[in-house]
Amino acid sequence: MVVGICGSPRKAGNSEFLLNEALAVAGERGFETERLLLSELKADYCSDCGDCSKGRPCPKEDDMKGILSSLEKADGIIVASPVYFGGMTGQLKAVLDRTIPLRRQNFRLKGKVGSAISVGGSRNGGQEKTLEAIQAWMHIHGMIVVGDDAHFGGIAVRPAAEDRIGRRTVVASANKLCDLLERLEKKSSSRGGD
Repeated sequence: MVVGICGSPRKAGNSEFLLNEALAVAGERGFETERLLLSELKADYCSDCGDCSKGRPCPKEDDMKGILSSLEKADGIIVASPVYFGGMTGQLKAVLDRTIPLRRQNFRLKGKVGSAISVGGSRNGGQEKTLEAIQAWMHIHGMIVVGDDAHFGGIAVRPAAEDRIGRRTVVASANKLCDLLERLEKKSSSRGGD
């Protein structure tokens, strides 16, 4: 399964459009997909209370339990965010911070394949910095991070539907993620036959 997180607080915006394109690639290649839209889901900020490090559930009551469950079930994770002042949205940062139980409790995202998408107001509008921050989160969880054919990942400008170059990087990133998932599955299957 490939799970996509859209970090935009806006419904049906550029980030969601690009995430849909990436997930369509995964769907066409035979992967089950799921979208987690932060325009519809609520996640409070982490207060570092320490409950998750003691194996207790997070005391905050919001949509994070379902988000964590989806991420844990995923084989691949695609995270998309618009650029807000040179970085990801506050909503996305809150969700990524709240994934700490998955790290503290046996690195449950370790080995999953991850890719990132970012969209900004200009070609050099902070997209690479946003991808870097998302990819840092992936690395800290022990994920395998892929980009597009030759760069950091999916990078587009607004309006995303009109950015052919950016859309190509999104499709290339999704295909690379799927390629690696297929190779890992093939390798796992061949080991099972021993």
